[in-house]
Amino acid sequence: MNIVKFNSGDKLQLKKKHPCGSESFTVLRCGSDVRIVCDTCKREITLPRTAIEKMIKSVTVSQS
Repeated sequence: MNIVKFNSGDKLQLKKKHPCGSESFTVLRCGSDVRIVCDTCKREITLPRTAIEKMIKSVTVSQS
């Protein structure tokens, strides 16, 4: 299994859409649990890192 590297502020595109229709999420917090926020409806979701890594389609690194 490959480890996906991402940090707070990065944009994630997930394989499965959020119920609001968005595929784009922003990482708020990293660790064993990862907190992401939907870029469309601003709902926050906390999931285990292993689950997030399986759902990631692409990562866009933030410039800050």
